[in-house]
Amino acid sequence: MRDRIAKGLEALGIAPPPGAADKLAEYGRLLLEQNQVMNLTAITQPDQVADLHFLDSAALLGAAEFEGKQLIDVGTGAGFPGLPLAILVPTLQVALLDSLGKRIHWLEQVCAALEVTNVRCIHARAEEQALEQGWRDSFDLAVSRAVAPLNLLCELCLPYVKPGGRFLAMKSVDSGPETDQAARGIALLGGRLLPSYDYAIPGAGVTHRVVPMEKLGPTPKGYPRRWAKIQKAPL
Repeated sequence: MRDRIAKGLEALGIAPPPGAADKLAEYGRLLLEQNQVMNLTAITQPDQVADLHFLDSAALLGAAEFEGKQLIDVGTGAGFPGLPLAILVPTLQVALLDSLGKRIHWLEQVCAALEVTNVRCIHARAEEQALEQGWRDSFDLAVSRAVAPLNLLCELCLPYVKPGGRFLAMKSVDSGPETDQAARGIALLGGRLLPSYDYAIPGAGVTHRVVPMEKLGPTPKGYPRRWAKIQKAPL
């Protein structure tokens, strides 16, 4: 897995810091080990883990500037894409947010094992944590992968982003109709759509898309709403 990750990073034009490929490979080993007792990933072949988790996460580095930024990964699951980004960009400060406590506990153990110190692991619901002081309109970047349709996801993520920052939604290349449907809600939450960024994952024969949004101003009071309301009446 280590060599495949290293070659993929090179193909993406990413020069990782010393030891980063080794840390990512060890992260992959820990993921597959823990997956035997906890449902963390449906991808269980080491080469596919390298491609579809680590290189997919790393490809985000082509979509924005990450050095020295504050980033939140909303609905991080097994830590993607936030933890690989933290490993690849040591100056990036990352908050991994997830509603499932046992996943967050495992991620804390992984960060300790890998000696990753630029990460906070937060057990909370996205729509509730965004209302807390110090979290709302506070991050340079928000990222999320495969959490919800974009018209729901923008309400969970955009409130975290400060004016001038960006939300990077990881989606499939056929997400155009989904993006169009979310445009009204994005504007209502203080954001605007930017041109999509498509990227090929080296060795996987797969192309994915980042849907970027710029935060123009603070999120209006009253958002995000409760999850049941978000689901029942998307923006």
